[in-house]
This record gives sequence, structure tokens and C-alpha cells, in this order.
Amino acid sequence: MRYRADMSPAHRRYLFLEQGVGGAVVNLLINAGIAALLFRGHAIVPLWGQQSVAGDTVGTTFLLPLLTCLIVTPLARHQVRAGRIAAIDWTSESHPMLGWLPGGTVQRAVMLGVICTVIVAPLAVSALSALHVTAMSFWHFLTFKAIFGALLGAAVTPFIALLAITGACPGARDAAAPLLS
Repeated sequence: MRYRADMSPAHRRYLFLEQGVGGAVVNLLINAGIAALLFRGHAIVPLWGQQSVAGDTVGTTFLLPLLTCLIVTPLARHQVRAGRIAAIDWTSESHPMLGWLPGGTVQRAVMLGVICTVIVAPLAVSALSALHVTAMSFWHFLTFKAIFGALLGAAVTPFIALLAITGACPGARDAAAPLLS
């Protein structure tokens, strides 16, 4: 709750609407497109196998946060430099939970991809198995991938943007230096 209390209404709106809802919409469309391209010749997509629901889900849980971090971080920092959103003067000292992530964008992107893969992928695949899903029709898979991508995007994009506009990550403080002085 402390994190939320430290943010202005403008920050909360930016993170929820632009990054959360915006991230969900963008990832819904991107993941539907990826499913259409990669699985267009398959009437049925099996849960397991070389081209499968489980394999695609694991790949998505790694690649989506990784690519989102690589794209959103410079965009959010640009918005801070342009004065569109104010930087948040958090550091790893003031908010220790932020200190466990690497400072570099690429290293942070990889770590977030690994964390999501380790946490989200087993939960998603276990849920499918618990629901006795052994295969999906192409259209059901396309819908599943689009919704899964939207939900994962809505979860990770605001967090990534928050990191980018705080002083906890190198580059954000430099981008915000004129605003914080």
C-alpha cells in the first residue's frame, strides 16, 4: 500500500490506463497476430509437442516481459524527459523491493522474463492440465493466446513502466534530473 500512497493520481492513471489497459490491448492484438501467423495451418493445436499450447505459453511468458521491458523502458523515460509524466523519486534505498532487479535495461528484461517463466508458465500449463485440455482448435488457441497475452501484458507493463520512471534504475534518474532538481 505504501507504493500506491507515494504516487500521485497522475502516476496511478498513467500506470493503470496507459500502461495497464494500453499494454493489455497492444498485447491482445500482437499475440492474436502471432498465433495466426505461427499456427495458421493447424486445425488443432495440441497441449504438448513441438508446436503446442504449452510450448507457446512458456515462450510467451519469457518473451512478452523481455520485449515489453526493452520497448517500454526507453518510451517511459522519453515521456519523463519530455515532461509528459513526472519522474518518481524512488531509489532502491527508499523502496528496497526495487533493489533486487538489475539496473541495466537488458539485464532487467532478461530477469523479468525468467521470473515470469518460472512463476506464470507452470501455473498456466497446470491450469490447462487441471481443466483436462489436451488440445485446442485453431480459433480457441488464437483466443486463448490473445487473452493470455493481454492479461500478462496488463500485469507486467505497469510494473516495467514504474521501474523506468523511478530513480531505482539507472537512466531514469538521469532522464529526470532536471525535473527532480
